[in-house]
Amino acid sequence: MKIQILGTGCPKCVKLTEAVKTAADALGLAYEIEKVSDVNQIMAFGVMMTPGLVVDGDVKLVGKVPTVDELKKILVK
Repeated sequence: MKIQILGTGCPKCVKLTEAVKTAADALGLAYEIEKVSDVNQIMAFGVMMTPGLVVDGDVKLVGKVPTVDELKKILVK
């Protein structure tokens, strides 16, 4: 599973990265996380607010940091 965190390094982006790692580890998923901080790459996903979460090429959420339990639901879909 490829997980991409879209953001310029803001505190919410860091929190989202940590929460995603916690959720994915709790689920026992095989994953890689890529941080995308280039604004042009972020906009290419159609994302105008950060942080953004992309799983296997699909934008799953934008502009918020969900709880670990919410992330687990997103990651298993």
